[in-house]
Amino acid sequence: MSNIEKYNDIFKKMFNVSDDELGALVYKETAEWNSMTQIALVSEIEEQFDLDFDTDDIFLLKSYIIGKDMLTKKFDIEL
Repeated sequence: MSNIEKYNDIFKKMFNVSDDELGALVYKETAEWNSMTQIALVSEIEEQFDLDFDTDDIFLLKSYIIGKDMLTKKFDIEL
């Protein structure tokens, strides 16, 4: 499975959405995305990509798109 497939699968399973809906996922604008979901999401991304978010990263992860940018730019993961 490619990195983008892993990343997408995390969000699709967490929020029960299709590929077409991924780009619209935004913290607190998506009904299911609350503080508890945020922690679960961060944990799953850390586990799947074998990385550790620092506290700032956790607060910056506010959307599907921002998460992609963080993985590619900060953690140098090719998606």
